[in-house]
Amino acid sequence: MKTQSIVGIVLIAIGIIALGYQGFTYTTREKAIDLGPIQVTTEETHTFPLPPVVGGVALVGGILLLITAGKKA
Repeated sequence: MKTQSIVGIVLIAIGIIALGYQGFTYTTREKAIDLGPIQVTTEETHTFPLPPVVGGVALVGGILLLITAGKKA
């Protein structure tokens, strides 16, 4: 396979995943209080949204790369 075809397939996969999940969530732990032997930690949940436009652009870009790779061969 050519590099252009592989990149196209990867972009299509990323686009489908981005459209399906539309973001990801992660959790961080932080110390709230640290008084000698007493420690209190908090967990905060953060969400990083991915707009559907990002998934659509990746999907269309991957399809276009596959089409142009097929025409050159």
